[in-house]
This record gives sequence, C-alpha cells and structure tokens, in this order.
Amino acid sequence: MTGQGLADAVAAAYRAEVGASPDGLWFAPGRVNLVGEHTDYNDGYVLPLALPHGTVVAARARPDRRLRLWSRRDPQQVEVDLDRLEPGSVQGWAAYPAGMAWALREAGPVVGADLVLDGDVPLGAGLSSSASLECAVGECLAELAGLDVDRTAMALLAQRAENDFVGMPCGVMDQMAAMHGRAGHLVFLDTRSLEVEHVPFDPAAWGLALLVVDTRAPHRLVDSAYADRRATCRAAAATLGVPALRDVTDLEAALARLDESARRRVRHVVTEDRRVLAVVDALRSGADPRTVGPLLTASHVSLRDDYEVTVPELDVAVDAALAAGAHGARMTGGGFGGCVIALVDGDDVGVVSDAVTAAFGEHGFAAPAAFVAWPSGGARRLT
Repeated sequence: MTGQGLADAVAAAYRAEVGASPDGLWFAPGRVNLVGEHTDYNDGYVLPLALPHGTVVAARARPDRRLRLWSRRDPQQVEVDLDRLEPGSVQGWAAYPAGMAWALREAGPVVGADLVLDGDVPLGAGLSSSASLECAVGECLAELAGLDVDRTAMALLAQRAENDFVGMPCGVMDQMAAMHGRAGHLVFLDTRSLEVEHVPFDPAAWGLALLVVDTRAPHRLVDSAYADRRATCRAAAATLGVPALRDVTDLEAALARLDESARRRVRHVVTEDRRVLAVVDALRSGADPRTVGPLLTASHVSLRDDYEVTVPELDVAVDAALAAGAHGARMTGGGFGGCVIALVDGDDVGVVSDAVTAAFGEHGFAAPAAFVAWPSGGARRLT
C-alpha cells in the first residue's frame, strides 16, 4: 500500500480546496520493468512489476457536468466541461485526468467530480507516473459513475487517453502493470493476446533486493529515436513476411535478409522475448532469483549494442553495480535516460548504491537517487 502519509495529505488537501470530505481515495501504482524492453510494440512479452509508489486521488461527485482538478504539485486549479472534452482541449498535467474522463465515456456516462491528486512516483524517471495517474483517475471516475470496467478494459482506456487525448505514443504495458499488479508477483504480459499471468517474485524471501537507480539523466532524442526504431521494426517484419517480430522463429535466417541496422534491432527484439520467457520459466519453477541475474545483464548489453538506446549514465550505473556485486543489472524503460535496476543481496544495497554514486562522481554526472522496490498491488480504492 502506498504511504499512508501521502493518502492523508491528499485527503487533507481535498478538504482544504473543496471544503468537504471526499467520497473516497483511490490509488494506482507506477511500474518498473524487470525484463522485456521494446518488445511491446512488436507483439512480444514483457515482465513488469507494480511499484509501491503511485498516485492517490481524492474525489467527490458533483451534480453538474464539470470536472474540477487540483494537483498538490501545482497550485492552479483546472476546470473542464465534460461535454466539451476533445483531444488537445486540455494542456499540461491536467490533460491526463481529463483524457481519462474522455476515454471512459466509451464505458458509459461519466459524472462531474472534484478531484485532488498527488503521487510519489519520481517524475521523469521512466517509472510510469502518467499511467499511474490515468488508472487512479479511471478507477475513481468509474466508481463515482457506477460503471463496471474490468482491469484490462481500464488499462486499454488509459492507453487510449494517453495516445489519442494527450498525444503521447505508448504501448499498453504501463497501464496493464498498474491495473494488474499483485503483491509478491510479476505481471507476465503477452502484448498480443493481453493474457496476464502472475509470476511469483519475492526477492526478500531469498535475501535479495531489487535496487532501482534513478540516474536523473536528461532524456535525449526520445521521441524521434523511439519512432525510428518502431518504424524499423515494422519494416523488418514486412520484409520477413511476419505479422510482427515476435513471430520470427529462425533468427539467423531472418538476420541474413536484413541490412545492418535492421539486423541489430531485430536481434534485440527476438532475443529479448527469449530472455523474458527464460526468466518466467526460472521463476515459475521456484529457482533462486539470482539465477536470472545474467539474463538481466544480457538484456542491457543487447539494449546498448543492438538497440542503441542507452546513454553513458545508464551504462556507468550498470557497470558499477555489477562491479560492486550485483547479480544482474540493466537499464529499464525506453532508454535515453531514466533508471537502472540491479538484483543485489539484501545486505549489499548500500554498497551497490554507494558504488554507483561514486562512479557518477568520477564521471562528472549529477548524483543519482536509489530505492528498493518490491512487487505491489494494482489500482484500488484505499477507503
């Protein structure tokens, strides 16, 4: 459960802004991806976990068709007319909750409401603060309106809000992790069928910890590079005569038919899908999670050399973590900045974190931030 302090603060802010108590509090988590990067838009496999960090929304229904929005991080109230919502009509942070109200109309009539929200997912770290916000607001507005929306349907509506209302291209992994998260489990998602399996993952039971290092590296060329790689994958699938790169079975034969750039991209996607399946098989069988560490590191090498989405901060963080004793480490998220994860012995959290910080200092990088993550529950009502 997210920190009670955050929930209490959002409830208090609601009373201060609205002058009444909210009807309830709702929460949805951010996510970190254990393995399975840039596979989602290739109909492949991903293996995220829901974080203990997330977004809390306090809300109360209104008798009119107005949606009033407050964020504890921005003093400016935003008010929108539910009947006039359309893509591009709301800017900034408020576009995400407004877009969720817009998308949710597919499930039924949405009612007016006053919403106050805040979150503790680090912003700009690639940990899906936007999906967390969307799903928390979606659950809130659905309950206030008496709409019955299952978890996968809510994730798809949240993705539509981000893609079509906010105008940010994304796959559905982040929203599915926010909706389907489960304590002590990873969310194994087939992005083609949207089938979900909860795979046990409890590092602490094995004396381990999953360390998340926010490199605080500024994201560089994300939009253009993402679009370029997505287009390359689509073109390669067409050349190979398969619906998506997930369908490549003979990798060596496929690579022989492609130019050098496409060859590297395809090699990453196909081998990354294989790594996801290997990690799932190991954890399903009850293996010591330490055994999947080399697969995590191999994922990073592939993302660095074949997909070319790392930056120096990510590579330095991975190298320093491994040198300090991590069993495996990799960048997580889309790349070009963001976070690194490292699977470490529980007693070595401080040692590995300090080693990364020292390496950043030697390279003249800004100091990173680190925290231990564990698989947590998905979107839910808190009260």
